[in-house]
Amino acid sequence: MEDKTSFKSNINWFPGHMTKAMREMEKNLKLVDMVIELRDCRIPLASANPMLDKLLHQKPRLIVLTKKDKGQMEYISQWIEYLSNDITKVIAIDSLSENVADKIVQASLNVMKEKINRWIRKGMKPRAIRCMVVGIPNVGKSTLINKLAKKKITAVSDRPGVTRSLQWVKLNKDIELLDTPGVLWPKFEDLNVGYYLALVGSINDQVLPLMDVCLFALDILLKEYPERLIKRYNIDLSGDLTAIFERIGRSKNWLTANNQVDVQRTMMMFLNDIRDDKLGPITWEKINGNRESI
Repeated sequence: MEDKTSFKSNINWFPGHMTKAMREMEKNLKLVDMVIELRDCRIPLASANPMLDKLLHQKPRLIVLTKKDKGQMEYISQWIEYLSNDITKVIAIDSLSENVADKIVQASLNVMKEKINRWIRKGMKPRAIRCMVVGIPNVGKSTLINKLAKKKITAVSDRPGVTRSLQWVKLNKDIELLDTPGVLWPKFEDLNVGYYLALVGSINDQVLPLMDVCLFALDILLKEYPERLIKRYNIDLSGDLTAIFERIGRSKNWLTANNQVDVQRTMMMFLNDIRDDKLGPITWEKINGNRESI
C-alpha cells in the first residue's frame, strides 16, 4: 500500500510513561544477565522495538514469538531460523494453552549456558539467572508472566500499555524475571510498521486512520488469502479495495438506517474479525517481504 507520509507528523504513540519506562529499562539492564524479548509471531519485525538493540549491545537474548496459535507455523518456523544467531535464541509459544514454564526455563538456560559454564570454571556457585522481560504493548507479556508465576502478578488486558511499572518475579530457583511495561518507540520511518501494529491491536485505534488500516489489511488478504475473504463474507472480489470493503459491509448487514454501508461499524467489525481470527491464523510479515531485519 502506498506510504502516506502526510500522516507521520500527526502520530503520537509515545506517552510520558513510556519515556520513563525506557529510562528505567536502560538503568536496570546492568542488573540482569539476559533479556527475554517478546514479539508477536504474526509481525516478528514490526513488533520488535528498534531501540532495544542499542540498549542491549551484546547481552544474551531469548526472543519469544507469542500467540503462535494466531500465526501460521510454516512461517513461524522460518522466522525462528531467521532471527536466531550466536547470542540470540528464538522460540514460539501459546501462553494460553501451553505449559510454557519449562519451555522458557530451558530456553533461558540454553541462552546462558556459556556464562553458567564460566561461573563453574571460576569456582562460583551458579545462582538464579536474572532475566529482563521486554516487549511492545499487547504482545502478551502480562499473560506470560502470570502463567509462569502460576498466579496473577500483572494486570492482563487487550488494551495496549496496561503494565506500567518495573517488578521482579521469582519464577523458581533457576530464573528470576524483571517485568517491564510495554514500550513503543517515539516514531517510525515505515508507515507499514504502524499498520501492522494497528492490525494486531498493539497501538490504539486512534493513532492511524482506521480506513487506511483496513485497506492495508484488505490488500494483503486479497493478494495472499482471497479464498478466506470469500469464505468469510461470500463476496465478489473484483474492483478496487473500496468497492470490496463496501461489499464486506453489505454482506454482514453492517448498514445505516437508510441502507448505506455503516463505514465506522464495518471498519471495527472487519478489524475485530482479523484480531479474533475469524479469517483464520495469519502471519502478516513474511521472510521474503520488503522490510529488512531489525
